[in-house]
Amino acid sequence: MEINGKTELFCLIGSPVGHSGSPAMYNYSFQKTNLNCAYLAFDVKLEETEAAVNGLKTLGCSGFNVTMPCKTRAAELADELSDAAALIGACNTMVIKDGKLYGHNTDGIGFVKNLKEHGVDVKDKVMTVMGAGGAATAIQVQSALEGAREIHIFNRRDEFYANAENTAKKIEERVPGVKVNVYPLEDEQKLYEKIGESHILVNATKVGMKPMEEESLIKDTRVFRENLVVADAVYNPRETKMLQEAQAAGCKIALGGIGMLLRQGEAAFRIFTGENMPTEEVYEKFFRE
Repeated sequence: MEINGKTELFCLIGSPVGHSGSPAMYNYSFQKTNLNCAYLAFDVKLEETEAAVNGLKTLGCSGFNVTMPCKTRAAELADELSDAAALIGACNTMVIKDGKLYGHNTDGIGFVKNLKEHGVDVKDKVMTVMGAGGAATAIQVQSALEGAREIHIFNRRDEFYANAENTAKKIEERVPGVKVNVYPLEDEQKLYEKIGESHILVNATKVGMKPMEEESLIKDTRVFRENLVVADAVYNPRETKMLQEAQAAGCKIALGGIGMLLRQGEAAFRIFTGENMPTEEVYEKFFRE
C-alpha cells in the first residue's frame, strides 16, 4: 500500500531505537490487514520526551510505542492511563484521540497471554518473580489484575528494591485479595522456599541475556519440579540457562521471552487499530528461528 495524504502515522520513541524490530513488524501487519498506516522510529532522549510527544500530537500522529528511557515520563504526560499503566507508572503504548493522550502498558498483557497460549492461567496462582524493573513490574501488576493469589517479588538490595516495595504496596491497595511479598534476592534460602510454594517462577532480570547467557539466578536446580511453570522475560537467547536447566529437571512448561514480546506487540496493534494483528504470520516472518 502506497503512502498518501490520508496515511495514519504510528511510531516508536525512545533511545536507542536503531535496533528495533517494531517498524518492520507493524508495517508488515498494516500491509497484511490492508490498513493505510505507516510506522517509523524516532530516537528521543529522556529530556526530549515532552517535546516529542507534543510534536506528535501537533502533527496528528495516531499513536506511538514508548521504549526506554521514556516510559515513565510518557505516563506522566498522559491524560488518562489504563489500570495497568497507572499501577506500573509507565507506558509502552499511547494513543492520541481528540487531542488527548491515552496511555497503556502491554508488557504484562503479553506475558499473561503467552502463558494462556500454553495452557497456564495466572488466576488463583502463587508466583515468584525475580526482578523489580520495568518488565518485572508489568508482569507483577498484570498478574495481580488477572487474579493471581499471591506474588513473591525477589530483587537485589539495589536502587530497584524500593520500587519492588512500592509496587507491592500499590497492588495490595488497588487490587483486593492479592498478597504481595518482597524479599532480597541475596537470600537464596528464602527464594527456594517461596519457589517451592509457587505454581509459576519468572525471571524478569537481565541475567541470562547476552552477554550473560551462561548465568542463572537459580543455583540449586533441585528447586525445579515437573509441575512448576518456569518463564523468562529474556528473549535473546531464545532458551536461557535457567530454562534449559528447568527442562532438564523435568519441568513440563518452560517459556522464553519471545512469546511475551510477540503478544505485547499484538496487544498494542489492537489498541492502535482495533484490528487483530496477523500474529502467526508475524511470528513466522520475524520471530521463528
